[in-house]
Amino acid sequence: MRWDSLRLDERQPSSGCQPQAGALFGLDALTRTIDTPEFRGITFHEVRAKSIINRVPDASRVPFRWTINPYRGCSHACYYCFARNTHTYLDMDAGHDFNTQIVVKINAPELARRELTASRWHGEHVAMGTNVDCYQRAEGRYRLMPGIIAALRDAANPFSILTKGTLILRDLDLLCDAADVTDVGLNVSVGFIDKAISRAVEPGTPSPERRLGVCAAIAARGLRCGVLMGPVLPFLTDSPAQLEATVRLAAEAGAASVSPIVLHLRPGAREWFLRWLGESHPDLVERYRQLYGRGAYAPRSYQHQVCDQVGALAARYGVGRTTPYRARRTAPPRAQRAAPDPGVQLRLA
Repeated sequence: MRWDSLRLDERQPSSGCQPQAGALFGLDALTRTIDTPEFRGITFHEVRAKSIINRVPDASRVPFRWTINPYRGCSHACYYCFARNTHTYLDMDAGHDFNTQIVVKINAPELARRELTASRWHGEHVAMGTNVDCYQRAEGRYRLMPGIIAALRDAANPFSILTKGTLILRDLDLLCDAADVTDVGLNVSVGFIDKAISRAVEPGTPSPERRLGVCAAIAARGLRCGVLMGPVLPFLTDSPAQLEATVRLAAEAGAASVSPIVLHLRPGAREWFLRWLGESHPDLVERYRQLYGRGAYAPRSYQHQVCDQVGALAARYGVGRTTPYRARRTAPPRAQRAAPDPGVQLRLA
């Protein structure tokens, strides 16, 4: 594995919240690589990051500008994960390595606390779980998120979390504390409720039913939790009956919102997903090629159709009508802006 291209030169000062391109880890980055029996088949590469609050490129289509990602690679192993190609920056492949070679930024909590209190930081919204899941299985071992959430809470800094994991419930008390002083946006990702398809295409995740249980548990504590209904898989999970069942169960779980996202196939994910599709559903390969061509996104007309259907279903089932508002006290002026829903502006390419 080539780590040298990912290190800062000793002569180049780190800017903290705005790292230089490629400046992911320090000169002493890799502290150890370990395999453990309880995580059979998974290797952890423990590193010391140079910074942890990262700026999203201006060209990105997401409604936030800053992220915290304590892990790289993800044992959820979703065939469609758009973040797969980022593993190639570490000279690892976007397929099996992405699923099993997990980079752990062991100093993430201390970096978060330091960067959030730096004079150059202006308290902007921070999104988590938007690249790889911050509550994947590795978090059960490393427990990085409690320290990160505590730092955000103590700085009264607005933030959001998107997850497919159930481990977020471990930190529910901390999240409630944070919601008392700043805006906290919580979302679970449930693209569909078909258990067989879920086991096949996102094999390392908790079941859709358990994820909706997370939404219900969060709502029961008085916090808003949305459902990011993504990805909707063309010809696999997009029938009217499938969309209706997902929205209905999200509403029953107390979802504050349902935001659909149609599958997009960026480099890395495209090759890995189409390989799975060819093995599992060879009859659909040509239909996917016709729908996506050589691009990453389905036609806008198809995306609009899915969004319109989900919107009508959400209205029918009263999504958000019975969900409590965030608990919060008056926050410091810099934390007054609302946390964006990471699904809202991602729905259409």
